[in-house]
This record gives sequence, structure tokens and C-alpha cells, in this order.
Amino acid sequence: MNSIHSFKESGVTMNGSVYIFIILIAGLILWRRTRSFYRPIRGSGIRLLLPLLFMLPGMMLFLNPRIHAPLLEWIAAIVIGLALSIPLIWTTNYEVREDQQIYAKKNMGFIVAFLAILGIRLLLRNYVSMLNPETFAALFMVIAFSYVIPWRVMSYLKFRKLLRGRLVA
Repeated sequence: MNSIHSFKESGVTMNGSVYIFIILIAGLILWRRTRSFYRPIRGSGIRLLLPLLFMLPGMMLFLNPRIHAPLLEWIAAIVIGLALSIPLIWTTNYEVREDQQIYAKKNMGFIVAFLAILGIRLLLRNYVSMLNPETFAALFMVIAFSYVIPWRVMSYLKFRKLLRGRLVA
């Protein structure tokens, strides 16, 4: 109880710390993404799919018995996620450079799309805040899964197509 009390006395709210965490994660993602513009993608491209594995612990959230949402809300979360994946898929491309290595194409559109998606998620967070925290978190995980999975799979397929073309040439 003392730790909770001292946490509240410090003036930091849970919402404030959540936003700081979101900004830090988004910054890390953008940093890694912009770094990939300058480093070749090695191997068969399987690393492009690793974020899907990193998201698997989030599936544990769905085992919580306090999560209750109507089917329409689950479907809406999936549709929103799929819609958010489209700009990421469009702006993620690869190219073979002079050294015959495959790099992520430099594209500021990706950064704009990523920041727009982050903004939309934050706006949705405020709009649907009337849900209980467990259901709210589960719906946001569904949105995240629904845009990260198609984006990463399509990125992998784009990379593999370019890799096959490079190997044939």
C-alpha cells in the first residue's frame, strides 16, 4: 500500500506513465526502422517475422476470465487493425543496392504512417476508455495483432520476392 501511496504522491499517474511507455516503444521502433535503411537484411528474411513471436506473450491476456466484449467489438478491432496495416504495407519496400545486398527502402512515408497509426491508437484509447481495463487491453492487442501480422507477413513476402529475383539474376 505504501508503494501505491508514494506513487500517487509523486504526481505521476498511471495514464502518464503509460503514455511515456508508449512513446518510448514508438521511439525504439522508429529508431530500429530508420537504422534498417542503412544496414542490409541478412539471410532469408526470417528476422522480419520475429516481432510476431515477441507479441505471443500478449496472447496470455485472452486467458483472463474478466474479458467480456460483444462479438461486434472484436470484429471492429480486427477491421481497424487491418485498415491500419494498409499504409504500413504500402510504405514498406526493399531494394538491392550497389553492393548487391537487400536494404529496406528509405521512405519517410513509413514514418508518417507509423506516427499516424500511433496517433489513431491514442485517440481510440481515449474514446473507448469506458471499458474495463482487461477488455480494453485485449481489444487493443487484437488491433495490434491485426495490423502487425499482415504488415510483417507482407514485408517478408516482398523481401523474399526480391531475394529470389536477386538470386536468379
